[in-house]
Amino acid sequence: MTKFQGAFTAMVTPMKEDGAVDYEGFRKLVDFQISEGIDGLVPLGTTGESSTLDEDEEDLIIKIAVEETKGRVPIILGAGSNNTKDMVRYVKRAKDMGADAAMVVTPYYNKPNDDGLLNHFKAAGEIGIPIIVYNIASRTGLNIPTPLMAKIAAIPNIAGVKESSGDLKQMCEVLDSIAAQRNKGSDYFTVLSGDDLFALPMMNLGGDGIISVISNLVPARVKALAKACFEKNMEQAKKIHFELFPLTKAAFVETNPAPIKLAMNWVGLPAGPCRLPMGKLSKASEDILRTALVGMGIVK
Repeated sequence: MTKFQGAFTAMVTPMKEDGAVDYEGFRKLVDFQISEGIDGLVPLGTTGESSTLDEDEEDLIIKIAVEETKGRVPIILGAGSNNTKDMVRYVKRAKDMGADAAMVVTPYYNKPNDDGLLNHFKAAGEIGIPIIVYNIASRTGLNIPTPLMAKIAAIPNIAGVKESSGDLKQMCEVLDSIAAQRNKGSDYFTVLSGDDLFALPMMNLGGDGIISVISNLVPARVKALAKACFEKNMEQAKKIHFELFPLTKAAFVETNPAPIKLAMNWVGLPAGPCRLPMGKLSKASEDILRTALVGMGIVK
């Protein structure tokens, strides 16, 4: 099974002021990420506003990501849906268009039972591309408990999990009772933090890295954090963690990706506005974000 390790960026989808996708801006962001040393890219996830994109837009985003990356780093492509039939189609597209893995979120709104969840991920695994399960109850209304995650992890082609439960106890259970057991053999199970705040503890407990929002803005710093963790340099890892802490908090002062896109605009990276229903940040939130970035020396 493919091992995904390091700092991955949950990429924004840059937009023009009229709401059209800024494809050349996206191409520039791919190059920026790779030039800054990022370990992998995750387009068309929550941060990429995939729920507001039509399939033609998504196809072109994927095409650009694959073309521009040129195999230099892996691409884990968002391919989730709350409709299993559509999810299967998106996973097939990820495979056919050259992604290295597909990320499949827990079905949102439907809130299926354990049997439904298990069969949803079985359908994903049957496509024949590595699948990263995306567990994020705050977005979907449904957490995957560890016993069920163990059953899902046993499905062929389930390569790992983006763990965004926000529950350190659950993260420890996944690392200890699923990943540690499976990784004794060759069938590797990747555990990536889906929350910037938990990147350091997750990696130091044996996790494989982070799918980061803040690395849209500071990819080299998030990569340095992962490197320090993997080298067991705790003092350096803690130093970077706390240097990034103001941005980690401010990037989620309102719903992602509105804060990180505004921060990117301030430093001249192509991001643009969010699409509705995401609105502009409130003045109070914008002030919090700017204060954090000024304090870090990112903006003046």
